[in-house]
Amino acid sequence: MTGEDTLTPRHLGRGLWAHPLGVNTGSIGMTDERELGNPSNDGRLLDGLRRAVEFGANLLDTADSYGAGRAERILQRVLREYRNERLIVSSKVGRIRGSAPHAYADRNIHRQFQQTRDNLYVDEVDIYTLDSWDFGPQDRYLGGAIDQVRTLQQLGDIKAIGMRGPYIHYGATPAERNACAERFLYLFRLIKPDVIWTRFNALTPVISLEGEDLFGFTARHNVGVILAAPLAHGLLTGKTLPSAMPRLGPLDAATSTRALAPQALDAIATGLHTLRDHFGDAPGVLTRLALRSCLQKADHGAAVVGFTREEQITENFRCLGPPLASTELALVDEVYAQIRTGIEESTEGQGASRARV
Repeated sequence: MTGEDTLTPRHLGRGLWAHPLGVNTGSIGMTDERELGNPSNDGRLLDGLRRAVEFGANLLDTADSYGAGRAERILQRVLREYRNERLIVSSKVGRIRGSAPHAYADRNIHRQFQQTRDNLYVDEVDIYTLDSWDFGPQDRYLGGAIDQVRTLQQLGDIKAIGMRGPYIHYGATPAERNACAERFLYLFRLIKPDVIWTRFNALTPVISLEGEDLFGFTARHNVGVILAAPLAHGLLTGKTLPSAMPRLGPLDAATSTRALAPQALDAIATGLHTLRDHFGDAPGVLTRLALRSCLQKADHGAAVVGFTREEQITENFRCLGPPLASTELALVDEVYAQIRTGIEESTEGQGASRARV
């Protein structure tokens, strides 16, 4: 793909053509409770969404769990303002249980879908994703969940069925990766999704799926891919986000947190320094490399970027530039691979230290 214009629309399946770079509204779900319903805060989020659409983005990714429906309600305003644009709405279910015994129990998906449709004020949701692999004890609710989304698709309420992809924390052990792959493949064969939604970036551990990476596997099965967190919560831009750090690393049993070791952060810093030495230190260069690395993986995938300010949207879209040449992409991939190795080695060191203690 290095010789192509990688900003041409990508086919995600079911007749859905998306601009390669879209937006994710997950940051709305992480907003401080004091900001919920704050008109000025909503205004900043709306401005960011509007800016993305003006840059050509047509894939708008949300979920019923983002701000307990608040993200969907904010997105509704953008959908109304740009009703003549061919916008693709992607939402998710599987995190909110409500009064049901489980998020996937009985007809809870139908109830949550109706609320999502009301929040968005749409007749049809383009992509509706099963957002969790937790289907209850012994997958008690798995069959029912599959039946519910297939019924919604047959009724024309959703176009494409989505499924969460095989993501695992940075520094995962080989055994953890294999377990993740086996679980994904088991669910994939049963759900038969049209689209895979997954967190993915240059630091994501490589998971083999029947001898292929995620992109080869999905291409062979004619399944589209939506890549979330392509900037690794700011780590790949050189802008670390301390508030996000606990979610990134392996689980520390003593503290019940997920934090990257200092050695892992050093590996990231060293790798980014190498990229700056080669590509320069102009504003947005690291962001461009991280986004291009994802966008040039396959032509059946799109990436969605999160944001809290309109300025972030502007930087993400303006920095893309032309595709990376094959030699440039090879160098970027090599540096990212070295960073992943450094993270893995630091994780092994953490495990050895805990064992000695």
